[in-house]
Amino acid sequence: MRYSLLAAALAVAMGSTSFSATAADNRDQTIAELKAQLEALTAKVAELEERSDAQSDVNIDTAAQLDKITTGSPKIDTKGGVKVTSADGKFEASIGGRIHFDTYAFDRDIASTTGTTEFRRARLTLGGKAYGWEYKLEQDFGAGTNLDGLRDAYIAKSALGGKFTIGHFKPYRAMEELTSSNELLMMERPFASATGLFSGRQFQQGVGYLRAGENYTAGAAVFNLRGASSSRNEGMGASGRVTFAPINNDNNTLHLGAWYSYENANQGSDNLSASFNYAGRRGPSQSIATTTGASRNEVTVYAVEAAGSFGPAFFQAEYADATFGQPLGRDQDVTSYYVQGSFMLNGGHKPYKGGTGVFGSPKVADKGLWELTGRYDYAENETLNREVTSWILGVNYYVNPNLRFMFNYTQGDNEVPVNGEETAQYALRTQFSW
Repeated sequence: MRYSLLAAALAVAMGSTSFSATAADNRDQTIAELKAQLEALTAKVAELEERSDAQSDVNIDTAAQLDKITTGSPKIDTKGGVKVTSADGKFEASIGGRIHFDTYAFDRDIASTTGTTEFRRARLTLGGKAYGWEYKLEQDFGAGTNLDGLRDAYIAKSALGGKFTIGHFKPYRAMEELTSSNELLMMERPFASATGLFSGRQFQQGVGYLRAGENYTAGAAVFNLRGASSSRNEGMGASGRVTFAPINNDNNTLHLGAWYSYENANQGSDNLSASFNYAGRRGPSQSIATTTGASRNEVTVYAVEAAGSFGPAFFQAEYADATFGQPLGRDQDVTSYYVQGSFMLNGGHKPYKGGTGVFGSPKVADKGLWELTGRYDYAENETLNREVTSWILGVNYYVNPNLRFMFNYTQGDNEVPVNGEETAQYALRTQFSW
């Protein structure tokens, strides 16, 4: 019995020892497996970190390349035209143009007229900046090729609080003359402009200076009496214009101004004349006054102007008093003035351009804008008893900021003794600009 108990005790002791050894082996194996998994996970994390660092380097390099492309490439703007600006902003170049296609028909009286169609204007314009200088070059293919169609051709530089212009440009005189042809109220400018009083003398070669603020302008020009296509001559001229807008806000503007023009014919100068198409373009023309170039006489003009845009209503007027010198006899006195206005039927407002002292076209919404227009024009040579007048009624339809249709009915009256007559014109324009 004693030996049996001893055997049982030995068996239990040996079994316990074997179980402890097995448990220890299992634990060591588990720890080893966990260590292996931990090492594998650590290696995976390290690999992911290396990939992340590499991708970050790629992202940084890509961002740098994109930034270099963005800041080092020219900027292109196609709003309303095509404009390219260098990355550093030192150079600009823009291309624009305009197409004015007109149709005319006449109610004839005595003068011979021909109803027709024509491109009133077909222009391409290149403008921009280079090293702080502005430049503009404009060719009107509707007026001829080469120098016949050359319009603005100048360089300009801002200095002394204003801007100097050198080249071929419009002298600072006549409010409606300085208004862009894209923004005229009627199809043709009034008598107190290069359409009449300064016939054929719209653009001159010279130097000008213009200073302007939000509600004022002051400009002066000195020029040769030579357009781009005319012959060389020694005639000289000067002009000056000042404007002030005592009321000028988003909806209401009152504009006042005055201008002066002086032209002194000299060797080789063409005649300085005032000729008026009183029944519209391509209609009959009447010469009111002339100073011959050979006489080396002078033409002087003093003028005042007023205009206003109040909500949908607009008005504009100019009065000019001119003297045409004569080699024999008394000088000829010429008076010219006009009054014009418009009313927008379905909204719209003509904005004021403080930098040039003129009014622009209304902003056009998706629905388009309708505008009723009217003008009375008058010119008289008191010395020779010559007088011409015209009434114009019209309507403008602004389809969008680039496209406009215009219709004008003009009733002209030539009251020159013996050859006096009346002619009426119906005119339609399709106008596109960019």
